[in-house]
Amino acid sequence: METAAVRPIESRSVADQVMTELRRSILSGALPPGQEFSLRELAEMLKVSIIPVREALRSLESQGLVHMRPGRSAAVAPLDLDELQSIYRLRRRLEPEIAQRSCRLLSDAELDRLQREASEFGDERRTMNEIYEAHHAWHLALLAPAATSWDLRILLTLSRAAERYIRIGFGSLDPDPHEHDRREHAHLDLVAAFRQRDPEIAASAMHQHLAHNEQIALLALRKDRPNGAAGG
Repeated sequence: METAAVRPIESRSVADQVMTELRRSILSGALPPGQEFSLRELAEMLKVSIIPVREALRSLESQGLVHMRPGRSAAVAPLDLDELQSIYRLRRRLEPEIAQRSCRLLSDAELDRLQREASEFGDERRTMNEIYEAHHAWHLALLAPAATSWDLRILLTLSRAAERYIRIGFGSLDPDPHEHDRREHAHLDLVAAFRQRDPEIAASAMHQHLAHNEQIALLALRKDRPNGAAGG
């Protein structure tokens, strides 16, 4: 028999596993912004060789989560208010425009599904960390019918870049039960706007949603920076 051109993947590479664990540690705050470490230290902590650690850090650098340093060291990327505002400036230009087209392409069945999932965002037992992946997938699904492959690549990059800021901003509000109700209704309102099949209504709703989320993240970060410093 001829050798298959593409072979099935039997297991994840060590580098992928290292990247997943380091990403989890950065997003949870176990590895805080600005913390420096050597590749050897990480390799010893993870009980792997330096090679997969270096590969994982390069992937995390492309996601904006770490900065590689000369030699064999790296640092967790600092939180930066200017970066956050830049991310949302780009999202506000891209997502409302896609929403204008997507609101006319989404099926009623898909909108029903998104409505059911949006209702789950109000569960007081679930933190922002616990629902983030579902929240991320929900937003992509809302825009997917009108998004090109390049749109999706850019949306994914921007969403991942915003992830730390969103988790911090909304995580700070998790203890307030009213925030869970607000989170649920904010997403139900988006579905309702898309159901009207009016491009301007959908675009405006998406723009307002993003602007509100940006302000929550900014306020959470500024609490830690009373002098208003923007950089890390």
